[in-house]
Amino acid sequence: MKKFLKVVWGIFAIIGILTTASLLYLRFAKYYISIHALSERQYEDFVQLLRTSGKLEKDTVAFEMKIVQDSVRANEIREYFRLDTLFDAQADTWTKALAIGRFVASNIPHDNQKIKPEHRNAIDLWEYTKNVAPAFNCRMHSILTFELMLAAGLDARYVTCLPEDEDDNDCHVVNEVWLPELGKWAMIDSDMKHYICGLDGTQLSLQEIREHYISGEYMVVYDLLKDAPEMNFDYSTYMAKNTYWFRCAESLSYYQEDPENRKRDAGRHINLVPVGFKSFEKDEGNVSTSNADIFWAAPMKTNEKD
Repeated sequence: MKKFLKVVWGIFAIIGILTTASLLYLRFAKYYISIHALSERQYEDFVQLLRTSGKLEKDTVAFEMKIVQDSVRANEIREYFRLDTLFDAQADTWTKALAIGRFVASNIPHDNQKIKPEHRNAIDLWEYTKNVAPAFNCRMHSILTFELMLAAGLDARYVTCLPEDEDDNDCHVVNEVWLPELGKWAMIDSDMKHYICGLDGTQLSLQEIREHYISGEYMVVYDLLKDAPEMNFDYSTYMAKNTYWFRCAESLSYYQEDPENRKRDAGRHINLVPVGFKSFEKDEGNVSTSNADIFWAAPMKTNEKD
């Protein structure tokens, strides 16, 4: 009998140890798998920074956001990636964008690449994941997704989202797609695998996400791969930090950041900043503005030959 009790107590002890280990693993795994584990206090701090920032309003800075199409390159990308197999040709804009975002997100995980991609364009970036390293950062994700959307005939762009703190070296880059059905942009993040909607289910742009933080209106974070709501406080906090100001090329097309294959001048970047805030990007030839109306307007479309 005593031997039997020892065996029983031994089993319970093992179960206890395994349970404790599992709980500890889950506790710390949460912070391991989360790219940015941020506290509730930090969330409130970041939102307060947005609420006390200067306004985004019209000024005298002249610029025009445009997207340049190249039919030859678009066809090359469509054929290489077999884009016609990802969605129905008659699908609405968001359905097509979602399919492309899922395609990239499901095939390429996030990582800060140790070997810099020699060429930054959709086909070469895809080859990079097959021959050099299987993953890369948010910027490479966004360039790839942008070119796929552009090749699919969507008006899209990639936008750098930045914090207020000049000493914070972390920013984020995401895509936006223009939804002609709604007359607005919608944000999609293939790197962290999310997009954000209002309570009515409408996809939100970066502009609307920032405004929701300021007004306190609720938003819903969606899992890009599952196309379903997800409780993700870390992501909400991370985006609150990185929607203080934005940066986007005034003119976007294929080979935008490719050092050797670029077929066109990349042009200048437009920094959208709150009134009274000075961009801490030091590169020459770029401009800062508070004119959100132009920055978030429907893009002007043109062709490479125009």
